[in-house]
Amino acid sequence: MCGIVGLFIKDKALEPRLGELTAGMLATMCERGPDSAGFAVYGAPASGKAKVTLQSPNPTTDFAGLAKAIEKEIGGSVNLDVKSTHAVLTCAADKVDAVREAIRSNFPSVRIMGRGDSIEIYKEVGYPTEVAKQFALAKMSGSHAIGHTRMATESAVTTLGAHPFSTGPDQCLVHNGSLSNHNNLRRNLKHDGMTFETENDSEVAAAYITWRMNQGLNLGQALEKSLEDLDGFFTFVVGTKNGFGVVRDPIACKPAVLAETDQYVAFGSEYRALANLPGIENAKVWEPEPATVYFWER
Repeated sequence: MCGIVGLFIKDKALEPRLGELTAGMLATMCERGPDSAGFAVYGAPASGKAKVTLQSPNPTTDFAGLAKAIEKEIGGSVNLDVKSTHAVLTCAADKVDAVREAIRSNFPSVRIMGRGDSIEIYKEVGYPTEVAKQFALAKMSGSHAIGHTRMATESAVTTLGAHPFSTGPDQCLVHNGSLSNHNNLRRNLKHDGMTFETENDSEVAAAYITWRMNQGLNLGQALEKSLEDLDGFFTFVVGTKNGFGVVRDPIACKPAVLAETDQYVAFGSEYRALANLPGIENAKVWEPEPATVYFWER
């Protein structure tokens, strides 16, 4: 049992409140997942720039001097914004791969949480409200956000095992449920060049969506394919640079609710996650159908 929330802003006037609203939604899901929590926030991209979110169990040691070391390695300037155990490194868009390689080669205890033009990912072990405060989620702005509270069932409670999982640029996935064929899928995806940081079945789902989108499918098409290839119980909420998607397995035993107004689209594992959103009393509210893909794109 885990909790999922998601908020996709349609009215730009609401973007400054994205973090505040998402934090409130996440707080309602603590009981569904007290082990760890995380969230992805999509902000406005800067022209020619990209971001790499990093995490370290020893941030004071690892992040001191990291920017200068990376600049020396890649031959270009970077900016490092440290937020507790995480840091967002901003660099020229064409230097992202070089940055990732430099970090992996020179900073083995630093983990890459995600990368892209817009996405920032923060996740840690701990009670969800404390994780949200740790990274000042309520002060963040942007176009859309996805959050998760985890109750671990099959793999260890660790920072890397927390959601969201990001396996492609500006992509992330959160999951409530359990996949039964993830080991076979992992082997097949590794054969096609995908890499994995954990044994978590949800990371396999994220990699599967990335693999499908690398083949030229859009988010909606990739989610449709997941219904054919993934076995088990699942509710997925997936984010891309421009999109926000939801899908449930054909049995749909995991709870889910969607709401839409002229200002936003919102998802929650339970209605209480949506109850305090502005204008919710006039929203279209419904339970997403089994084996049905819902997605919105800018």
